Amino acid sequence: MAGAIASRMSFSSLKRKQPKTFTVRIVTMDAEMEFNCEMKWKGKDLFDLVCRTLGLRETWFFGLQYTIKDTVAWLKTDKKVLDHDVSKEEPVTFHFLAKFYPENAEEELVQEITQHLFFLQVKKQILDEKIYCPPEASVLLASYAVQAKYGDYDPSVHKRGFLAQEELLPKRVINLYQMTPEMWEERITAWYAEHRGRARDEAEMEYLKIAQDLEMYGVNYFAIRNKKGTELLLGVDALGLHIYDPENRLTPKISFPWNEIRNISYSDKEFTIKPLDKKIDVFKFNSSKLRVNKLILQLCIGNHDLFMRRRKADSLEVQQMKAQAREEKARKQMKEEATMANEALMRSEETADLLAEKAQITEEEAKLLAQKAAEAEQEMQRIKATAIRTEEEKRVMEQKVLEAEVLALKMAEESERRAKEADQLKQDLQEAREAERRAKQKLQEITKPTYPPINPLPAPLPPDMSSFSLIGDSLSFDFKDTDMKRLSMEIEKEKVEYMEKSKHLQEQLNELKTEIEALKLKERETALDILHNENADRGGTSSKHNTIKKPQAQGRRPICI
Repeated sequence: MAGAIASRMSFSSLKRKQPKTFTVRIVTMDAEMEFNCEMKWKGKDLFDLVCRTLGLRETWFFGLQYTIKDTVAWLKTDKKVLDHDVSKEEPVTFHFLAKFYPENAEEELVQEITQHLFFLQVKKQILDEKIYCPPEASVLLASYAVQAKYGDYDPSVHKRGFLAQEELLPKRVINLYQMTPEMWEERITAWYAEHRGRARDEAEMEYLKIAQDLEMYGVNYFAIRNKKGTELLLGVDALGLHIYDPENRLTPKISFPWNEIRNISYSDKEFTIKPLDKKIDVFKFNSSKLRVNKLILQLCIGNHDLFMRRRKADSLEVQQMKAQAREEKARKQMKEEATMANEALMRSEETADLLAEKAQITEEEAKLLAQKAAEAEQEMQRIKATAIRTEEEKRVMEQKVLEAEVLALKMAEESERRAKEADQLKQDLQEAREAERRAKQKLQEITKPTYPPINPLPAPLPPDMSSFSLIGDSLSFDFKDTDMKRLSMEIEKEKVEYMEKSKHLQEQLNELKTEIEALKLKERETALDILHNENADRGGTSSKHNTIKKPQAQGRRPICI
């Protein structure tokens, strides 16, 4: 009896100790996942679980997004999941998305999963027209999206109409031209065929390298009012803060690069930007809600932090990831080279075998011809030695002698030609054997394991460059003055390098633009189409690097917008 009671008590105690849980649904760009979370879990617990499940290590770009009354919000890592203003109806849904964008995708995005998630998110934003993309660039981007999905172009497989069900171009672009789906497919396929040999991750990276230069890429827009009550837009991105006219999201009226901002803060709905140059007056604006100011500050802090990190030595974690990525890339390349070397070896072996067989046959034919030539010579001598009794016999004999001489001469020539051919085949065989030896040696070299070295540890990072102060409903974020002159020089250098890289691409895009211009329906142009064309007509490519307008420092003067 006592044992049964103890057993029931033990079971009851175990039952009470089991933590309460709730169900969470995580929506990524290409999948959905559900998890059972403990009631006490904080945002970090859930976020870390998602990242581990995805195999994602470049966590600093991403966040868990949800919506509060039509306003986007991000799960805070230090706050309990259920303490956020989220629907308590299960499953509680969050979207796993990129919160911060890289300046240079090729240099910053290391893991293939990170690149893939960015590719999917940016592609959706372009197709949903949240990022403006000109028609010619849309076609080029579509061709890389097709390469990423279908692999190398094969006309026997990718026949006319194979893209009919694909969503590849923004509807705005399709409606702007008198072009059939077949005509669009033809132009996309023409570029698609040129991408032969690019793996999925390479095609997706090329997509991002083009997309990152679009004016609206990576920009979070917020409706604001200045002190005069004028409606404006605030843009926050990897390069800084930008002020836009509500009708023109492409070109900012003024920009504050991160390296030129001393402090940002808000008190209730008022937000303040203090430039590093004290001769320039502060810029103040009001947002619609306190919640929006909190989100703006979150994005400012995160983007500024990444901006500074990019300009310091890589952390040990990033170095290790880059080393692993290089190793994985080297392994893939080694596998491809091994396959090619193996195919070359097989071709060399087949060629050598064929040449050896042909050389043997030719040599035997040459010996046979030489034998026939000798027999012909003997026959000629026998005929000459035969007594000739009549003129008629003499004439016939002379004809036979002449024919025998011609045959002997032909036999000798053919024998000599065959002998030379046999010698040449032997030489070819020797060269084939040498090629086979080199192919085997190459294959052996490739299959030896080689691992790229990990970079030495970086120098210790400087102290944190930022500081916070929080009072009531006010929050301030200071950017300490740390070698900003050096940063400015580096940024100018980056601009020059960008212009060089984009020159060839721009020529390609201009060629397609000219080709389809005659089919454009001008009356269907949107306001952004017109603004983009005006920027292009002024001679500017309106990229992020060359549209930043800085406030002028001529005495202490207010910024007028």
